[in-house]
Amino acid sequence: MADQSDVETAFVAIIANALYPNGVASPSILGSVCRVYRGYPASPTLGPDLAAGILHVTVDGGAAMKNVTRYARKWQVVAPVPATLTVTVGPQSASFAGVCVAGQLAGVAANGAVFPYAVQANDSPATVASNLCALLRASGWLVDYAGSTIAIPNAETFTARVVSGANALQEIKRQVQDFEITLWCPSPALRDAASVPIDTALASTQFMALADGSSARVIYAGTVVEDMSATATLYKRTLRYTAEYPTTIAQLEPAMLFGVENLSANAAFVESFPA
Repeated sequence: MADQSDVETAFVAIIANALYPNGVASPSILGSVCRVYRGYPASPTLGPDLAAGILHVTVDGGAAMKNVTRYARKWQVVAPVPATLTVTVGPQSASFAGVCVAGQLAGVAANGAVFPYAVQANDSPATVASNLCALLRASGWLVDYAGSTIAIPNAETFTARVVSGANALQEIKRQVQDFEITLWCPSPALRDAASVPIDTALASTQFMALADGSSARVIYAGTVVEDMSATATLYKRTLRYTAEYPTTIAQLEPAMLFGVENLSANAAFVESFPA
């Protein structure tokens, strides 16, 4: 579920990409070193960095927050589970390969009987085959099992399949919060040069992707320029943006492994399992 830290992290990513479009291994578009992070700078670090011509950009969430919960609670699929486990089907046999990821479902169907197994994160193709073998033997089937391959020599019809589920979110509340993006610069020229790409990148972002698969609506709220008279080497500009973002709960939506598919309002296709 998304919270303030996720929104701040997403802001940091947008700003870093604007300053380092080719990645941090290449120089910034300003030609100066830029440090982008959440929170506020520590004085022992900021002073020497400013003296060395290094720019700091910080992201911090303000205390003001408004509850704008208004949508009905319903599950929405946001991302499918990667299809990384595979199965090769032969005559009365199935061989599993690839990488196991939680949310995948493996299964075999023999003579119309279905045997599903929910793949776990610590599984391997061999353990998937082993668990399916155990399910089949518990139902009275004679099963040949070796490595990641199982075979049912007595099956008249046989098939095997691997499918992937999907991650789904349900929004349980929604909030609007102010965020401050502050540029801490060693000169007015660097402050002005840095403000343009950062502000442009943020203003161009209508919906900002969050780590849980949801998104935050981003709206510009104002700019404050501040020259610190007591410290001649510090020049600040604060860009204020509001983010409207949800708090969510997650679950895994299973996929159909074997079953009946409706083809029209008047007919249905019942899946068959040829040998």
